[in-house]
Amino acid sequence: MNNENKLAHITHDAPLDAKDIRKVALITGANTGIGAVTASSLAQVGYEVYLACKSLNRTQPIIDAINLRAGSKKAFFLELDLGDFESVKKCAQQFLLTGKPLHLLINNAGIAGKKGKTQSGFEMAFGVNHLGHFLLTQLLLSCLKLNAPSKIITVASRAHKRSPKHVDWQNALKKSSSWTGIQEYAISKLANIQFSSELSRQLQGTDVSCYSLHPGVVDTQVWRELPSFLRPFLKLRGMLTPEQGAMTTLHCALKAQNKESGLYFSNSQIEMPSALAQDLKLQRELWKLSLEWTKSYR
Repeated sequence: MNNENKLAHITHDAPLDAKDIRKVALITGANTGIGAVTASSLAQVGYEVYLACKSLNRTQPIIDAINLRAGSKKAFFLELDLGDFESVKKCAQQFLLTGKPLHLLINNAGIAGKKGKTQSGFEMAFGVNHLGHFLLTQLLLSCLKLNAPSKIITVASRAHKRSPKHVDWQNALKKSSSWTGIQEYAISKLANIQFSSELSRQLQGTDVSCYSLHPGVVDTQVWRELPSFLRPFLKLRGMLTPEQGAMTTLHCALKAQNKESGLYFSNSQIEMPSALAQDLKLQRELWKLSLEWTKSYR
């Protein structure tokens, strides 16, 4: 089965009913790779899609392609820099000002191997991959609750299993320290899974469900900051296409059940993350610190 047929298999039994035609999804990092495929696929089954990205110029071709295929305006741009909390707040405000409901938030964007600190002063991978999405989710949570049943999907990675046995979240206040940035990436992906799990507990009884997932090792722009000598090794291990990588995201968006909220998926199936990812004490510590670090923008 080719990629197009696989996507069709996921979406063919999930078109929206007429009463649901105004369902809306917001997807971060949707101008390339998994995010672009996800946005296009959701638009094909009836969603309005908001593509939250840094650059309008780089996002416009995807928006135009989605709208051309749909024959109507179904895709829209939101400016978002996840490393800048002020930008995250403005993005959420811009969406809320549209007055549209929100049924699906997909925390898709991510970076790997980029070192230093974000505009808001946090270790780069942690600040972009976790804290930016944490804040965006908090700012849109009331809208998601109001329009439940709704879903929050966070794209993590099996790389979380490479996290050190003892994680100190306070290291998020320091610059990246590892040579390749891979350790920091792994910790940020651990944070993605722990955030989704803790959020699901916070949202029990609200009909808002949460899922985290490993999309596979996908040939996308997320790896653009890795040292050039490492990129061939990724190729040797075998990399998925963005179409293949979007499968699990689309499964969670269109087929995962509310009773599966808080779980971690891989290959469109539930999978157990690492023992560290399931550490409730560490999850609560991450939640408390994330609230503290973003409180000025909520």
